[in-house]
Amino acid sequence: MEGNGDVRPPKRKRYSVNTEVEQQPHKIRRGRVEFETETLTREPGPSLSTRFQALSPLSRRHRKPQQSRDEGESSRQWAFSPCNSSTSTYKDKFVVVSYNILGVENASKHPDLYYKVPPRFLEWGRRKKLIRKEINRYNASIMCLQGKFETIRHEVDRFDDLAHLFQKDGFEGVYKARTGEASDGCAIFWKKEMFSLLHQENIEFQSYGLRNNVAQLCVLKSKQNQLESEITLQTSVSPCTQNRSVVIGNTHVLFNPNRGDIKQGQVRLFLEKAHELSQEWGSIPVIISGDLNSIPQSPMYQFLASSELDIRLHNRRHISGQVDSGSENRSFRSQNEKGSSIRKYISRPLQYIWNEEEVRLATGIEGATLLQHHLKLCSAYLGVPGSCRTRDRCGEPLATSYHSKFMGTVDYIWHTEELVPVRVLETLPVNILRRNGGLPSKKWGSDHLALVCELAFRK
Repeated sequence: MEGNGDVRPPKRKRYSVNTEVEQQPHKIRRGRVEFETETLTREPGPSLSTRFQALSPLSRRHRKPQQSRDEGESSRQWAFSPCNSSTSTYKDKFVVVSYNILGVENASKHPDLYYKVPPRFLEWGRRKKLIRKEINRYNASIMCLQGKFETIRHEVDRFDDLAHLFQKDGFEGVYKARTGEASDGCAIFWKKEMFSLLHQENIEFQSYGLRNNVAQLCVLKSKQNQLESEITLQTSVSPCTQNRSVVIGNTHVLFNPNRGDIKQGQVRLFLEKAHELSQEWGSIPVIISGDLNSIPQSPMYQFLASSELDIRLHNRRHISGQVDSGSENRSFRSQNEKGSSIRKYISRPLQYIWNEEEVRLATGIEGATLLQHHLKLCSAYLGVPGSCRTRDRCGEPLATSYHSKFMGTVDYIWHTEELVPVRVLETLPVNILRRNGGLPSKKWGSDHLALVCELAFRK
């Protein structure tokens, strides 16, 4: 037997070793991503050794490579606060979702925006099921939806359609239709086992000469110790240890980029009303969410983040930053050019001329050019570091909306300092979005991506 040496398989051993060495960089890279983030469907993470074991060459041989690749690339992952060890001590946590669900009228009347999207992906019957399924995955406590809810019979029928579905999932909600002929609307839903509605008011911007858009403000109060332990385990949300109240604001700001005076006036009035409501109910925390139709490098964003803005320093057409973001490529460049766009919008020393009517609409006061608000707002996504594949240089998502004429961020969740972000759901990498050719898609039911964050009360 010893003389029969050519029976040994030395080449086979060398091949096995070489394969492991070649795959090692990929294994390390995948391991790092798994360690820092967590896919939406996973339970709280296993030990580090278990995670690396799951990526061993042996286990990879039994997978379908294409299926694993597709699932990984189309999945959204949670990013956790760097102070996650301290945030685990917070007992009162809840998940907020802000989602522009794409109006039925938009999808049908603007085919130029969705010519790359298969028609079946635009059908409302299909999209509403995807939206409901998606939101259920997030275990939402509060939802702020924007979109067109109309049918040819009555504009609120779509809201009733959604409300019926969400009611089965344990939600209650209120809806405000847009004024005028268009049927944009906003809806706020909350888990009825977690919150009760104390107060509701709506803003019709038309009453202030600011077009037909609307906004919603609700005061929600947590239900003390109302969540059963089984529900708590399912939703990863702790029962509230005391009664808490919070102001929830939801809006869909005017799109027209040339009317920065009106857009600024809508946001200014929205924040004023939210602050007043907070004070009336004992200086309770405020959450501002919605489609603001402004990019992160815009003066509008600066106003929200810094609490003030001198409109004389900005061209009215550049208030939202959308004019230079007219196409997908220009939009994406404007959000990544090493701060050049920020200097363009924020640091320009020139003074622009606004007429009296534009000043009044933007500031609410004749002759005043310095805008201020009294809410100390923080962006939920800015408060939780994320991946460079999904975030811009400032920390906001690279893209929350994508169709044939635009790729960029216009959706936000802001909160006051009494709340702290525990985790946020990352958006999709830009290269994955481009591969789809546009939204909606087979998996996503809107041309926007939902923003999702878990917030906790600091005290």
